[in-house]
Amino acid sequence: MLLLIGPFKHKTPTIKALATLLLNLSSARSLSHSTSIPTKQQRVRDHGYDNYMEIEKKTRKVLKFQDLILSQPNQTVPVSRLDLLARRLGFKQHESGAFVLKFPHVFDIYEHPVQRILYIRLSRKALLQIEQEKQALDAQIPDAVIRLRKLVMMSSTGRIRLEHVRIARKEFGLPDDFEYSVILKYPQYFRLFDAKETRNKYIAIVERDESLAVCAIEKSREREYREKGIDAEDIRFSFIVNFPPGFKIGKYYRIAVWKWQRVPYWSPYEDVSGYDLRSLEAQKRMEKRAVAAIQELLSLTVEKKITLERIAHFRLAMNLPKRLKEFLLQHQGIFYISTRGNQGKLHTVFLREAYKRGDLIEPNDLYLARRMLADLVLLSPRKANVDRELVNYRRDREDHETGRFRTEFVDDDFHNSAVEDNVGKDREGEDNLDSDMGSDTGSDFLDENDDCLETLDAEDIHVAESELKPVA
Repeated sequence: MLLLIGPFKHKTPTIKALATLLLNLSSARSLSHSTSIPTKQQRVRDHGYDNYMEIEKKTRKVLKFQDLILSQPNQTVPVSRLDLLARRLGFKQHESGAFVLKFPHVFDIYEHPVQRILYIRLSRKALLQIEQEKQALDAQIPDAVIRLRKLVMMSSTGRIRLEHVRIARKEFGLPDDFEYSVILKYPQYFRLFDAKETRNKYIAIVERDESLAVCAIEKSREREYREKGIDAEDIRFSFIVNFPPGFKIGKYYRIAVWKWQRVPYWSPYEDVSGYDLRSLEAQKRMEKRAVAAIQELLSLTVEKKITLERIAHFRLAMNLPKRLKEFLLQHQGIFYISTRGNQGKLHTVFLREAYKRGDLIEPNDLYLARRMLADLVLLSPRKANVDRELVNYRRDREDHETGRFRTEFVDDDFHNSAVEDNVGKDREGEDNLDSDMGSDTGSDFLDENDDCLETLDAEDIHVAESELKPVA
């Protein structure tokens, strides 16, 4: 701009004043643009969340195998049929066997005692994990009812499609039969009906409970205000922001975030149909309301995460923007999008404030039960081999000691009987005394031998029962 104005600087002052005005306008425009949050940003990776998804990728495959084994008769699968059945799960030829061998703490390979055929079944630890997850799921049904009520209350139309909730039922901690065990079981809260225009089933609440219309972020603000003493004006409409490592925060970007934190917005539970949404101020409030809606949606999940594609199912009901991925990348300090664990087909959205070093800050029983399976998957196969060798060594040692006790008993019994015969022949006057001592000694050995035989029989019966369990 100065080069263009340079040849005319000694002419009329009107051109000089015009040049100054243009410079001021351009600088003001760049300043105003730099103090607004950029709409398009590159995603900065956070390896803590990506590693979490890599572990979940393995557990997702393990769950498919578990469902396959549990669906079979006697909950066992012959090794000869494993490759054929695993192709239905997307495994290639000869890939399923190698996959099962990687997780000996989850899958147990044994030989049938009668048929002499190798079978695969779930290990004792895996069955215990399934039972604990089932118990945790049943125990938190009252909390799941509250979560579903809050989810329906966030809808602008007062209803949510049943199919969309069914797809995301695991994230919200709902059982597979939630239509009967939750919705129809609590008619005082929910109403299930068919829409006339689409003939799809929808969930609606019978009556709004305003005590439930409180967002999780509002409780966090109140806690920070009371504990840390932050200024009420700064925290009134703010969100907890934790940028990922390596995220570049410039001076003007920091100012833009500070301004955005102070922008007021409407609650996700508030009805905005009566407001005029055409003004610039209303659009800013609706944009921040969308952030609050997604933040509340993630807070209602069990693990504080859900796929981006399942959030899109609630887009129309919650007035969310169309380009959700770009919208969430604009707020990387609140959300994190991971493409790991789904072969790039799905995007998992995490609530950053709920996690610390790859774990939930406030875990629940259902989350802990699900993490038990991840712990079994991460256990080294070498540890399983060492445990198996220790068990076999203990059994061999017990068998060896049992055989030694039997040999000592036979030798001692024969030696005592021989001594008694010699004493009876040489000392006739002391015959009764020696015979009584011999009988007492023999009875002591017999008692110990009986106990040993009873223990041995119990062990043999226990081993036989454990081997015959797969047949039953």
